[in-house]
Amino acid sequence: IADVKSRSKPVSGSQEVAQVGIISANGDTVVGEKIAEAMERVGKEGVITVEEAKGLEFELDVVEGMQFDRGYLSPYFITNPDKMTVELNDPYILIHEKKLSNLQAMLPILEAVVQSGRPLLIIAEDIEGEALATLVVNKLRGGLKVAAVKAPGFGDRRKAMLEDIAILTKGEVISEDLGIKLESVTLDMLGTAKRVSIDKDNTTIVDGAGEADAIKGRTEAIRQQIENTTSDYDKEKLQERLAKLAGGVAIIKVGGASEVEVKERKDRVDDALHATRAAVEEGIVPGGGTALLYATKALEGLTGANEDQTRGIDIVRKSLTSLVRQIAQNAGHDGAVVSGKLLEGNDPTIGFNAQTDTYENLVTAGVIDPTKVVRT
Repeated sequence: IADVKSRSKPVSGSQEVAQVGIISANGDTVVGEKIAEAMERVGKEGVITVEEAKGLEFELDVVEGMQFDRGYLSPYFITNPDKMTVELNDPYILIHEKKLSNLQAMLPILEAVVQSGRPLLIIAEDIEGEALATLVVNKLRGGLKVAAVKAPGFGDRRKAMLEDIAILTKGEVISEDLGIKLESVTLDMLGTAKRVSIDKDNTTIVDGAGEADAIKGRTEAIRQQIENTTSDYDKEKLQERLAKLAGGVAIIKVGGASEVEVKERKDRVDDALHATRAAVEEGIVPGGGTALLYATKALEGLTGANEDQTRGIDIVRKSLTSLVRQIAQNAGHDGAVVSGKLLEGNDPTIGFNAQTDTYENLVTAGVIDPTKVVRT
């Protein structure tokens, strides 16, 4: 494993990213290029999801800013009836940890927002009954440009996500646990953003006013949590939070002529995406089993403390050469001759390219594998 890692080469540029994607998608150029484009747009920290498209073609949608899966609490908040969305330009953002059931305590801050002439987005655990009705009436009368959504996530994760939003928008989480009461909230405690867009399912905050250093500090803290956690589920959720703060969200929509074709293509894109992520994470090695073949050199002269250990070392040595041998045999060559010829050379980038029947630099030829996939 150490030998394979030592031969690893970092992925540089979208061309190499696309190459890994193409190989992992069984030679599908469109898939590789779409994955490379998505990674270029949202960065390696960004979230890339794969969905089914309604048409025949592949599509790529990139969501700017932070998006979370909560829509407007009332259709009366809609400002764009054609698109059925709420569009708020240069809004204040009130981030409240608990439920809001009446607005009495909020009157001072609501009056201050009205005086400012800017719209207001309220994010809270929930907004019930009288509170929601009062906001709707104020919106319809034109006194207050307002919209309200539920906070994303649950339990401790909700608290963490509200803090993420606060850092992104340079606001504060209004929480009585922190000694902040609604009655005492002032405009400078609210977050701001260039634009907020809300549909029935999602809220997107674009270009929050948060300071770069504060956002960077938050992303570093989340990265540390990702390293420390042992739960795959927690890791996935932390990765999503990191992407919302540091990168963005890209959606690859997979089309096709039939349901079966779409499903097969979607599976192929999923596989290619995982392989490409692995390549970006740990780099690439020459493909076609070449990296494993050269790893046998690390076993030269190694003997076990007893016969069983020595036999075990031989089994590992043979298994490391088996991939190159099999690929050569499938291409109509003698596997033992091909692997022997490669091991005689000193250049670990040279391998057997079964597609062209030549010995060449496989990295240059685009025959590459993610290091993470090879070592695991």
